[in-house]
Amino acid sequence: MASLYSTGLELGNLLLGSDLLDHSWDAISKLQKETFLEDPSLPFSVRYQLYEYPTKCSIIAFVCSPNCSVNHLQEEFKELVSLDGITSFDFLCNKSSSSISLHKAALTLFASLENELSLLKQQFTNSQPLIVTGHSLGGSVASLFTLGLLNSLPRYGVQRLLCITFGSPLLGNNGFQKAISESQTWSSCFLHVVSNTDPIPGFLISGHNANLTTSICYMPFGTYLFCSGSGFSCFEEPQSILELLMIMSSTCAESENLNNCSQVIDYGHSLEQLKSKAVCRGISELPDSISNPLQAGTYLLLEATRVGKLQENVNLSNLAMNIATRAEVQAKHKQKVFDPFKRLSITKKSMSYLEWYMKNSLEEAGYYDKYKTRRSRSRDEIESTENLIKHHRTLKLFWKRIVTEVENLPWKEGRKLRKRCLYAATSYRRMVEPLDIAEYYGRGKKDYVSHGRSEHYKLLEKWSTDENVHTYQRSQASSLTVDSCFWAYVEEALISCEVLKDGQSSLEEQESARGNLIKFEEYVMNMINNFLVSPEIFLPQSSFMLWWKEYCIVVGNSYTSPLSNFMKDEFHRYV
Repeated sequence: MASLYSTGLELGNLLLGSDLLDHSWDAISKLQKETFLEDPSLPFSVRYQLYEYPTKCSIIAFVCSPNCSVNHLQEEFKELVSLDGITSFDFLCNKSSSSISLHKAALTLFASLENELSLLKQQFTNSQPLIVTGHSLGGSVASLFTLGLLNSLPRYGVQRLLCITFGSPLLGNNGFQKAISESQTWSSCFLHVVSNTDPIPGFLISGHNANLTTSICYMPFGTYLFCSGSGFSCFEEPQSILELLMIMSSTCAESENLNNCSQVIDYGHSLEQLKSKAVCRGISELPDSISNPLQAGTYLLLEATRVGKLQENVNLSNLAMNIATRAEVQAKHKQKVFDPFKRLSITKKSMSYLEWYMKNSLEEAGYYDKYKTRRSRSRDEIESTENLIKHHRTLKLFWKRIVTEVENLPWKEGRKLRKRCLYAATSYRRMVEPLDIAEYYGRGKKDYVSHGRSEHYKLLEKWSTDENVHTYQRSQASSLTVDSCFWAYVEEALISCEVLKDGQSSLEEQESARGNLIKFEEYVMNMINNFLVSPEIFLPQSSFMLWWKEYCIVVGNSYTSPLSNFMKDEFHRYV
């Protein structure tokens, strides 16, 4: 959301100029009057209600009972609870992320409504604009419900969903923030409105809460709209948000008793005040060091918190510039986030070159062996080899980065992206990994699959397996051998033949080599029967044909097997 705007003030102007915030707070106020205000003694609980607005926008509002604020932030519900074993949010987890934990009070409230909310979630289609909103811990429940919706909606449906919270406390730890921010679309669906007179949003990190041992674990996510009597500004950078929350909460605690803050702060009144005022006072009223609108908005926000009066030796202009600069750097970084699919076309040149090289190698020993035994005998061959190595490295670096990016995404979004690039990824693996195998065995090494294979090849192969890429029946030979490790198995079979021929190996080594060769025979025959190997393996000078000659010497002329029968009578017809 905020990445579309150059400053937090621009985004703030857009939001305050729309009806989104007004409609959201109206829904919250209406629900509060209909439920808890009539009976403020109701137990620890949360309520929700669906409202339809004339603009064809639906709003689901969440509010908690009046005793759900400070009491449940201070006492037994203050700690973080790990999501391990909680299936409702297992879609947030991925293999490389940190452990994900949530605020216990928020998770408890959400669990109390989980069955009802599951039914509610099914009512919404991806074509229906929806705002999910909530106040205080009700906002935390609104955020959790929104995450469930994001997980169930198709990618294009996410654009019609927005979660707006008012005065909501921090919800989860760094792992939770990371899981949301790594999604390309989810983070922009959350807007948190915070008033400088409301201590609740920053309570879990503020200095006055000395009993909170896990304070450093909480981390904000999404966009924050900070409001004061003087102005407003928006931030997405987590550290800037944490710093502002801590300042605002601590200064609020200095001026009033936190335990009396259960009274609902009228965010509607705050929004009306901001609409009636200029976004920024005249530049003449600001320090000369303030140089842009984001710094100006941050300065006014800090000034409204009276941090300069309540804390000695605080230079407001320097503090504002530091916070704003950090947010600007984060915004620029987000604009440079690696998008693998926009750059996928760049790899076409390298893949095209490898295809050309493969086609021209058929007159010799084949693609794998031409690269393995490459000898530059002319200027053209030297140039061809250098270009091949360059394109080989370009493709490896590119796909390693893609795999890392996709694997770091939440499971559902990661799976969608894996499906999008699966064809290109599979072609890359089948064409490029044989070159890695050739280099590996060319250096005299052994057991590539266990000791030399790159992790990104293993993951790419798993993507194919998970999507059942090879389930269909082939009727003709593949142009690329389907198993990208085929040539590694050929090399190991050659090594096993040497073990049986050298006369110096132990009986145990020889027995192991015979077993490996029998397994390799069965593997090759299965690949042939299912047309999973390229015809190039039968070229006279290929490593496979070299293995076959060596194997025939080892087993003798009288040996028969399905593979030996095929090699005698049928391999020249394999197409």
